[in-house]
Amino acid sequence: MAAEAGPATESGPDDHVRRVRLPADRRTPAAARAIVRSVLAEADLEELLNEALLLTTELSTNAVEHARTELDIEVIADATGLTVTVSDFATGHNEELTAGPRNVSPDIGEVSERGRGLLLVDHFASSWGTTHLSTGKGVWFHLDRPGAPVDGARHPEPYRPTGTSAVGGSAPSVGAMTALMQVAPDSYADDPLPDFAAELLARVAEMVGAAGGAIRLDRGDGTGEQLLARYGRPPRPGDELLRVPLAVNRPYSGELELDAAPSAYARPLAALMVERLSLHLENDRLRRADVRRQTWLTFLAEASELLAQSLDVELTMALIPQLVVPRLGQWCAVHTTDEWGRLRLAAASHADESVLPQLHAVLAETGPESVQARLREASRSGSQVPLGAPMDGFAVPLVARGQRLGTLAVGRHQRHRHDSDEVAVLEDVARRAALAIENARIHAERRRVAQTLQQSLLPPALPVVEGIGFAAEYVPTGDDAEVGGDFYDVVPLPDGRWLVVVGDVSGKGVQAAAVTGLVRDVIRVLVSDGRPLPEALARLNDTLVERGGGRYCTLALAAVGPVTDGRLDVSLHLAGHDCPVLVRGDGGAAFVGSGGTALGLLDAIASPATPVPLGPGDALIFYTDGVTERRRGRELFGTERLRDAAAPLAGYPAEVVAARLRSTAIGFSAESPRDDIAILVLRNDAV
Repeated sequence: MAAEAGPATESGPDDHVRRVRLPADRRTPAAARAIVRSVLAEADLEELLNEALLLTTELSTNAVEHARTELDIEVIADATGLTVTVSDFATGHNEELTAGPRNVSPDIGEVSERGRGLLLVDHFASSWGTTHLSTGKGVWFHLDRPGAPVDGARHPEPYRPTGTSAVGGSAPSVGAMTALMQVAPDSYADDPLPDFAAELLARVAEMVGAAGGAIRLDRGDGTGEQLLARYGRPPRPGDELLRVPLAVNRPYSGELELDAAPSAYARPLAALMVERLSLHLENDRLRRADVRRQTWLTFLAEASELLAQSLDVELTMALIPQLVVPRLGQWCAVHTTDEWGRLRLAAASHADESVLPQLHAVLAETGPESVQARLREASRSGSQVPLGAPMDGFAVPLVARGQRLGTLAVGRHQRHRHDSDEVAVLEDVARRAALAIENARIHAERRRVAQTLQQSLLPPALPVVEGIGFAAEYVPTGDDAEVGGDFYDVVPLPDGRWLVVVGDVSGKGVQAAAVTGLVRDVIRVLVSDGRPLPEALARLNDTLVERGGGRYCTLALAAVGPVTDGRLDVSLHLAGHDCPVLVRGDGGAAFVGSGGTALGLLDAIASPATPVPLGPGDALIFYTDGVTERRRGRELFGTERLRDAAAPLAGYPAEVVAARLRSTAIGFSAESPRDDIAILVLRNDAV
């Protein structure tokens, strides 16, 4: 028959006819099947249902995919059987819609490259063909009613392309073809693809009489090509295998191998199976890619949290390679830029620790083709630079707040190259690492400034005085980058006595440190001029009130000495400060002194003097509220606990008393101190 020939469409009075126009939509094949099913039910032709639905699906799907226009479907059921015609409105030559012939030579693979579903039409239809109209093209098929005579006029001989001839060989049954098209992966299995691939392979191999077959898949994850499914015996040397590549996107790749005798159906059926399998493999690739992206996001979040927890520069740089190796590379090296622009190796790691010395040696090499040269290029250009052999990988610059801090070099695994997602993750890690290094450097600088400023507010050493013991302990707040407001001092007085000063300025930071320095210097100037302590406190209060700023200060001042007949006289003045603890040589402990007014709050203050004579071995313990307000949950250390801890220390030197009290206060809680702790001990060491 001619390729343009179509079926006779005149219908008789007993015929059942449906003519429907359907949109070019993914739901069209289902609608077409519903129309065919209803006509078959009316005509009492349910025995043709499986073949009719299968072929209708193929024609409607082919038209939707390739024509992408509205479709006209005509269904006629009469005494001879069922005829279905699917027409589209696409322009073009009739040859664009290729029909696959039945029982032809192996050249069918070339004929059916566009629509392998037409192979099914040729196999199951009693006759089929194409039509060419002015409005478009159509494909029709006819299924004979079982037992009905063949009408040659209505059902001419199927079309065969020129040059083909019929060959022998058993054709697949309708049941086998239907099963092949309907088999699907187990949606409840953890990894359904191996079982699904094995079932598809077994069905196709049985349909074409293959002795064996295999499906190999490489997911591009560095594990290489894996055997996904196998059927029958392994191939033998000299076997001519039918090979069909899997239609998957990178990084996936693979192929089907089939040890089948040449036939009209082997390659098309293998290609049809590969297409079905490839669709699910593509879904698997997308699912795994989504899982990988979620994993990378989790990794980046965890890396950020770990890097943010460290404010030590060296620890931060040592942590970076541990995050990268082995998840993102076989080795990793962090180089930082010094003040002269030279790169210095800060940290390195390798998945194989035995290779670490070799890695250090390669990183230390110089020359135009060395790794060092590539690292300098990455740091200078501010962009990614590949690293050549023997340390294959790439380097990315470490840049934070516009400053180039160094480079992050990563070596690839031997069997796996970094994909685009991994490169993006590494660049993100480099950005986060650079920011963490910069933050650690800023914190280290603030810590150095705070420590320098704090040390300037405390005496470098306490004086050594015969018969008088001085000892002090100072613990800054847990944030060592903050300057506290607690201080102590021991100043000589013009009359030969010594002035002990313990103070606490409200707040923390640079402003509190400025007030602390002011209070310390004013006290020193006033007492060196011989001002009485009440007058010195009053003038200091005036200075703080005039300065304003809301800062106030509590002080404990004690004029001490000299030792006379074994007794040490102390004149104590308190300006809003806690009362010191007096520890007698015989073990008694009590608070002494009268509370006064804190400085910087009111225009006038009160600071009564309290004489405290110290006998041999007696000690007077001054402290700040960082001791008494030390917390363990909701519980405070408190003044009573301080007094009870000081009583057993009677008779010990001042250094021991101060150190023991410091240890007791720190050990009260596992938390870092929330406030500065200052303890000063004055003891009568006369014998």
